[in-house]
Amino acid sequence: MQDPRAGEALRRFRRLALTTALVTFVLVVVGGIVRVSESGLGCGPSGSGLHGWPLCGGQVFPIIGNEALFVEFAHRFLAGVVVLLIAVMIWLAFRDLRSLRWPVRGSVAVGVLVLCQAALGGLTVEFNLDEALVAAHLFLAMICFALLIWLTVAARESGGSVEGKAPRAPLTKLKPFVFTAAGLLLAAMVAGAYMAGTKKLGADGAFTPGAHMACGNQFPGCIDQGLFPFGLNSLIDIHLTHRVLVYSATIAIITLIVAAWRMGSRSRLLPLAGALLVTQIVLGGLNVWLGENAALIAAHLTTAVLLWTSVVLIGFTQAFAPATSSVAVKRPSTKTVTA
Repeated sequence: MQDPRAGEALRRFRRLALTTALVTFVLVVVGGIVRVSESGLGCGPSGSGLHGWPLCGGQVFPIIGNEALFVEFAHRFLAGVVVLLIAVMIWLAFRDLRSLRWPVRGSVAVGVLVLCQAALGGLTVEFNLDEALVAAHLFLAMICFALLIWLTVAARESGGSVEGKAPRAPLTKLKPFVFTAAGLLLAAMVAGAYMAGTKKLGADGAFTPGAHMACGNQFPGCIDQGLFPFGLNSLIDIHLTHRVLVYSATIAIITLIVAAWRMGSRSRLLPLAGALLVTQIVLGGLNVWLGENAALIAAHLTTAVLLWTSVVLIGFTQAFAPATSSVAVKRPSTKTVTA
């Protein structure tokens, strides 16, 4: 007979992992709003040291400031909430699920990643939103987010095992398609973040043009020079690199969806990923055709994160079998008291 406390411990851990993943999603979207609203240095200019990070305008909780300061502080506040939730996850994993390896190791891995992410955030501010640091910041965020999704799925699958449900058979032949699609999509997102990071704050206090509009208002062409006029200048090369990765990721995601369907999967995630992919391509085109528009850029990033979520979920739920071994929870010690 299964210990009901084992199932309850996993359900509690799953709910916390899911909550943390949802807050992380909101954090990434708010990070995009920080970028498009040009609020990345709202808490202090580059080189401001502790005054600009971890403090915000020299304050722990700024109560006086401009719009950029409050937007940037909202991003940092959400980051603090994520750190707190991950700390609780680690505590629960050690307290209740020590007999399993994946909850403890996964939670600790997320904790390490989020600390690295916080350090990168500080460096990004200190070095004037350097494009390489902006790209690395998004890369770590997506890896951390994917790991939180995995912990949620693994807890659900293990909970089913504890309750006596038969584990599903993974589509192991789908794994190469998942790795390819996820890898190319992540590369396209990181390249997009690098492209956004090329928009710098100049000495006059205004942001200089970056690679976003390096091809003018042309898509899929580029300044009347064909599809891929590499070598004209560095900003065009950065922009075209992002496009090439987007095209490659598009082909890989379509291939993944078709392959999963032909292998017998009828998951609702497949049409969802397809719809998000089409939406993302349309938003990408509009971002070029209509010029720099804050709402479109934010929608583009949000859809990209949703597409990443769907691809990662397809991988975790269809191609990989999360841990489904029986769970033993740590029992509280009991003492017999003799009257």
